[in-house]
Amino acid sequence: MGIESVLGDSLSWGTATTILSERDATDIFSILASEDTKLEELSNTFLDAGITQYTNGDYEEAARSFEAAIAIYPDSDSNSDTVKYLAQTYIELEDVDKAIETYETAIANDPTNTDFHTALGQLYYSEERYDEAVAQYHKAVEIDDSSENRYSYGEALLKIKDDEEAEYQFEQVVKADPDSTAGYYGMGKTYALMEEYDEAIKYFQEALEIDDEFYDAMAEIGYAYADMGDFDAARDVLDELEDLDEDLATTLEAYIDQTENPEIAFAWSTSTFPYRMASGYPVSAIDSYLENAGAELSMTMTFQFTKSMDASSVESIYNWSITRAESDNIAETYNYGDEIPSTEITLDTYPDYVLYDSDSGTATVGFTIRQNETADGTIDPSHIVFSFNGEDVYGVSMSEDGDEYSGFAGSA
Repeated sequence: MGIESVLGDSLSWGTATTILSERDATDIFSILASEDTKLEELSNTFLDAGITQYTNGDYEEAARSFEAAIAIYPDSDSNSDTVKYLAQTYIELEDVDKAIETYETAIANDPTNTDFHTALGQLYYSEERYDEAVAQYHKAVEIDDSSENRYSYGEALLKIKDDEEAEYQFEQVVKADPDSTAGYYGMGKTYALMEEYDEAIKYFQEALEIDDEFYDAMAEIGYAYADMGDFDAARDVLDELEDLDEDLATTLEAYIDQTENPEIAFAWSTSTFPYRMASGYPVSAIDSYLENAGAELSMTMTFQFTKSMDASSVESIYNWSITRAESDNIAETYNYGDEIPSTEITLDTYPDYVLYDSDSGTATVGFTIRQNETADGTIDPSHIVFSFNGEDVYGVSMSEDGDEYSGFAGSA
């Protein structure tokens, strides 16, 4: 039964006209009020039907019922809720455009209703249409500058990187509700995005002082430490959070793993290259083939990374270098800082090839050893430095504390 039929069956417009023509103003008012009551009751009937249909998963019928409820009596006290139900029903039907249109129509009819502006802002936010979300939350704040509206506005502003205005909104929340965690939490997120991590941590800690079970703030402290590069502190937060909120701990752990710079954990020779031997080592002792003047022999070293690496980055030979160690510490310097003899051979700066095994997280680096023309070549294998400046699977560059390896110093 359509809305027109329902109206036709419920109200006798011809009869009503006759009655109105025969009554005074007081009677006419009573009749109109009575008709309004009937319309509201009918609207509520459709609203109740829509809720039942929505609960049963019959979203198409629910949408029709909610539409009818709004059309029959748009001035109903339940209209605001009905609009939200209708929009949510369209979302269930995967018709976001109709949900947006529902709120836009409601706003056009009732432009000062903050609920409509905030609901539409939330919908835009969920769709990652942040500029439009900001516009709706801004309207809501203009109508009602409640802490709730300011906080939502601030969150949307962070998404469009308007940190200054977001900071102002969260400051107002703190002033209006100093005993609430919301403003401090928003301030912390703002400073974290501004990369002022010490300030961010301070505000997150203030939120925790108000509510020591506000574990989202604790997780944000962990994120801030990770972004600062203080992964030990981040993991301390993680250890504490694991006993308090498993889901947040899992998310933080993944973030730390993603953010932490990869390192070369250790390495070993997968050939006869004597990477731990000291200076003056005869090239001919590496392999009998190298006893011959001018002989060349392929060598390999395998490197274990602390994280999954980007294969193309690892296998680019130009991301690697093979050099002689240099250091202020003589013990870590090639040939222990002594004059390098004329018999000393050199290695090519770039390897011949690199193969990455994603299952084991290892890189095998191939390079060539060349005997000199007098067959008396020497080398300091333990002070040969293999360096790598590539990236992991997340695009994170190598840690400066673990981007090279030598047999003497290990990973550095």
